[in-house]
Amino acid sequence: MRREAARRFGVRTFRPGQQELLEAALRGRDALGLLPTGAGKSLTYQLPALFLPKAVVVVSPLLSLMKDQQEKAQAARIEVAKLDSTLTTGEERETAEEIANGANDLIYVTPERLENPEYLDLLRTRGVSLFVVDEAHCVSQWGHDFRPAYLALPDAIRALERPPILALTATATRQVVEDIVRQLGMSSAEIVNLGIERPNLRYEVLRTVNGAAKRESLLRVLREEKGSGIVYAATIRTVEDLHRFLVANSIDAGRYHGKLPTREREQVQESFMSGGTRVMVATSAFGMGVDKPDIRFVVHWNFPDSLETYLQEVGRAGRDGKPARAILLYRLEDKRVQSFFLGGKYPRRQDTLAVWSAIARGPASARELARKTDLPEKKVKVIAAQLIGAGAAERRRRHIVPLRSLRPKELDRLLSSYEKRHASDRDRLEQMMHYAQSVGCRVRTLREYFAEEPGAACGRCDNCRQPLTARPPTAARKRAPPKPAERVPRFQLGDEVRHRRYGHGKVLDVSGSNVLVAFAKDMTHKIRQDWLSPA
Repeated sequence: MRREAARRFGVRTFRPGQQELLEAALRGRDALGLLPTGAGKSLTYQLPALFLPKAVVVVSPLLSLMKDQQEKAQAARIEVAKLDSTLTTGEERETAEEIANGANDLIYVTPERLENPEYLDLLRTRGVSLFVVDEAHCVSQWGHDFRPAYLALPDAIRALERPPILALTATATRQVVEDIVRQLGMSSAEIVNLGIERPNLRYEVLRTVNGAAKRESLLRVLREEKGSGIVYAATIRTVEDLHRFLVANSIDAGRYHGKLPTREREQVQESFMSGGTRVMVATSAFGMGVDKPDIRFVVHWNFPDSLETYLQEVGRAGRDGKPARAILLYRLEDKRVQSFFLGGKYPRRQDTLAVWSAIARGPASARELARKTDLPEKKVKVIAAQLIGAGAAERRRRHIVPLRSLRPKELDRLLSSYEKRHASDRDRLEQMMHYAQSVGCRVRTLREYFAEEPGAACGRCDNCRQPLTARPPTAARKRAPPKPAERVPRFQLGDEVRHRRYGHGKVLDVSGSNVLVAFAKDMTHKIRQDWLSPA
């Protein structure tokens, strides 16, 4: 195995965690690997494909990720195929013939293709030695990047006669890990958890008071950094606006989002990968599976929805092991964007009733149900999965089939589960905000969130390099609070201030007559400016 790793992949020493996952795969044992981004997850299933008697099937959520991994496998001289929506009818027929004839050792497939009985029959005929779930957090409804199509994977695994499973992800909380194990039926899986540590990443938060200051901060970063990097924004409109702004300021930048034509997305990605474009402004659609080792910085223009999302995206920087920066441009108002997205994420009562009524009228596919109910197909799949879980329906090939009536109490339980997940999402957003406002070590904040030992301060992040010095509170003065007629001190972002109770602090955000202040011991308070004095 080591000889083939060196000969085909140029790998002479396995990284931490790889050996354990490789051995589990070759011995036919289930395993769940939590490896930091850039830790070499793909080797843990590509190398076994050379030794296992039947095919290794890899479920991957993004077409760009599959394309990148397929090219790497081909470079390692592995017989590889992929089944996704980009294939023409002729290519699909040719690929199916190759698989049926046993010509491919490694097969990439989207989760949507595994909902098709014909593809399942094809893979079962070929035989599967290892079933790999890449980006396994997508299977968990408690995860930060839940994909409804992943809910059909347990059915696909059973249809393929339950091969050994290898689930891989870079970021998962304890709750998400437990859900992955439960969803995929991996109760006896070996869990390899390397933690979140990336010693070469320097975490920073640049706080800004308005849009103009934020743009100036972004320009300053891009002019300081001479290497390549990614700027993430939450919406397509923001990506387009930022791209125009950067180009107008002589920054070599491209843009990437889901509304661009496929050919244009491929061209701009290729230009970035080859070094033709230095900065990519993009939505979250860009990056998963983009293995460019020399990315020197990742900037978030907008507030991410969770620390899992943030860690996943900044992990694309510094894969060559050299120093890299993870920068969050932060305004208090940024939280509103993600709060808006959360508001429409989960089904309403009338949505659930509409989907159930459509199912009760007769078997239908998710696409047909979406058309009948005028709801997004993704939301329909979430509701259908809940109805199947409640025993009111089942999946038969491509169709959702009613089994019995849905009782009012069951409907209430379904709606309650949506609210619990919504509350979980809100909590993740609050934890992201806590990270942005924290005055303590940022790596310790991340460790604590992912239930790791806090350990010592990293010494690298902005808070470690420029700590807020704790000073004792001033003695309470025996005087009345300032009257409105008195002059109100005007504080700016970064000003050091003093409060009679909380002591010394630093201004994080300014909003009218109020300021957000970080005090010692990682406390933040929103306070009227006239209750503060300059430090």
